[in-house]
Amino acid sequence: MVSSLTTALNEIRAIEQHITMVDDPVQYRVVNRAYSLPKNCRAGLPMDEARQALASHQARLGNMDKSRLDDEEKGIIDARRAVMQAAGRLYAARQSAVLGV
Repeated sequence: MVSSLTTALNEIRAIEQHITMVDDPVQYRVVNRAYSLPKNCRAGLPMDEARQALASHQARLGNMDKSRLDDEEKGIIDARRAVMQAAGRLYAARQSAVLGV
């Protein structure tokens, strides 16, 4: 659990850094160039560290949801997954706006 939590905290830091960059077109062009290969893009937007971290966190929550939890705990996990999915959509919208996609 400690290693999973450490990874999650590191990913949250990456998300925080990218959120500040995605609103600056000059800074984000650098990120866009760094993730320009087709395998690093989805729907025409770069799968930068923030989107990767959000996807990773959703997967981690999905794995937790499969474990032996009671209904209340599963409800909390489901709510957290919904928030992560919404965050991913909002981040992609910000990417789209700054890149003009």
